Amino acid sequence: MKAFGSSMLPILKSGSLLTFETAEEYEIGDIVFCKVKGRYIDAHKIVKKDSNKGFLIANNHGWENGWTKVIYGRVKTGEYQNKIIFERS
Repeated sequence: MKAFGSSMLPILKSGSLLTFETAEEYEIGDIVFCKVKGRYIDAHKIVKKDSNKGFLIANNHGWENGWTKVIYGRVKTGEYQNKIIFERS
């Protein structure tokens, strides 16, 4: 999926091609594709976890989208202009 916008700079650039993977567990710092308050969020980070609320999602500049329990996958790699700019370790 291609992600657009500046909310994840400097980690991801607008127009980055992202490859997602599903996981059994998601961790703080994972960049995820999820649904928050009925809206799809294609590339924001998990910043907190709570056993009741789920995961708190935010951009890379501290703006919080809200809590969710619906995560479709996390970014495995991010490419920009045919170069890998992000790779999950």
